[in-house]
Amino acid sequence: MSTPVLGAKRLIGIIGDGPWKAPAYESLAAAVAAAITDGRLPVGTRLPSERELAAASGLSRTTTGRAYAQLREQEYILTRRGSGSIVQLPSVPGGRIDHLLSPAGGDESEVDLTCTAPVAPPDILDAYDRALSRLGAYLPGTGYYPSGLPVLREIIADRYTRRGAPTDPDQILITSGALGGAAIAVRALLDVEPHESARLGGARSTSRVLIESPTYPNAIATLEGAGAALVTYPLEFGTQGHHWDIDAMEQLMGQTRPRSAYLIPDFHNPTGALLPEAQRSELAEALRRHRVVPVFDESLVELELEDGRMATPMSALITDSVTVGSVSKIYWGGLRIGWMRIPRHRIGHFASSRLGLDLGAPVLEQLVTVELMSNHDAVVADCRSRLRAARDLLAAQVRSWLPEWKLIVPSGGMALWAELPEARSGVLSIAARNHGLRLVAGPNFAPAGGLDRWVRLPYTVTESELQQVGPRLAAAWEEAKSMTGRGPTDRARIVA
Repeated sequence: MSTPVLGAKRLIGIIGDGPWKAPAYESLAAAVAAAITDGRLPVGTRLPSERELAAASGLSRTTTGRAYAQLREQEYILTRRGSGSIVQLPSVPGGRIDHLLSPAGGDESEVDLTCTAPVAPPDILDAYDRALSRLGAYLPGTGYYPSGLPVLREIIADRYTRRGAPTDPDQILITSGALGGAAIAVRALLDVEPHESARLGGARSTSRVLIESPTYPNAIATLEGAGAALVTYPLEFGTQGHHWDIDAMEQLMGQTRPRSAYLIPDFHNPTGALLPEAQRSELAEALRRHRVVPVFDESLVELELEDGRMATPMSALITDSVTVGSVSKIYWGGLRIGWMRIPRHRIGHFASSRLGLDLGAPVLEQLVTVELMSNHDAVVADCRSRLRAARDLLAAQVRSWLPEWKLIVPSGGMALWAELPEARSGVLSIAARNHGLRLVAGPNFAPAGGLDRWVRLPYTVTESELQQVGPRLAAAWEEAKSMTGRGPTDRARIVA
């Protein structure tokens, strides 16, 4: 796999251009180490030479040389003759994190902020009752619907069409949640069809998948389980929050030549960032130019909390793309129904790939989804209203109790992504347990490590629980600041 190369000007853009506190080499090394820890410099990236960095930064060659030497000593870079200086993370016995996340459960006195999932709406029992009354019509058959019930596929296809991406029901494949759809998509895309082999050429690896950092932890585990070699693109962070630099992403694609990409352009998990309308065509064109077949996760696409308008679907801008979605974020996490929207020319290949994983989603849950989607717009409106109030309440709690934390409130989604004054989210997640709070440390969301300055704070729990977050979190942070170490060596577990 070719190594991503970072130019000196690009590195300065990431770490800043000073002024450097004396001794300058220590300040420079600390800035680079912080960028690696935060995930802004992905593991595996080749840094510019000491001479190039000196010219771009205005520092002496001796200063940049001593900075690189310190980074080598601290195990943040590995320098080999002919290969340059490659970004790495210092070794941690036992590993850092388990990307497969699961809900904490357990003690009812705890406030569990490990999962972005709503509680079931009041009318879900009625939907199950109505679905049961319709189940009898399906019992004479085998019960196997690998593509999904036709009535549900029609409903979902119609919603895509009304959003501006004309879709036939045959393009929809019902799955066990959006993650199940992503697993099928990635396996199918990495299993290149014979007629595509010649077109791709020998220089392109069919196992590389471009993925954002931070990103959804279970997606990391899913991609790795499918045999993907992850190419990490770090989202940029500025005064308005996280955003995509399409030029930087395209440069990375040109260097690494990935086969596919897993991207979350709509209220990105965990940052809440929304890819602006003006950049959507730009991203689509970059993906087309580098022949990357993307998988877009739209699990949170309907959770716009400001004006309620949804952005142009990426599937309307790039024909050869796959979209996954689910009802888990709108209705209930226990309703494991998701879907894929597949390009017409890939339907057969994806369908056969799906049969290698399972034989379809449960019929009853599909019928429940049909019942719930008959009143979908009203349910979505109610969900948005509740989440908007919860978001504002949690943001007020954090700002009141932890004013030194950096918080940019997203316009949608289900969580805040908070930046800590120090890289201590690992020990914070430990300390929080002593104060009746369950958290997941930032490194869980880092495909290649880092992000210990960040923590995700879902606002999907009840109002009474949200009102307890501020004082509990503040007490946990005070304790975390006095703790030694970098946090747990095994990964916490959440599902969403």
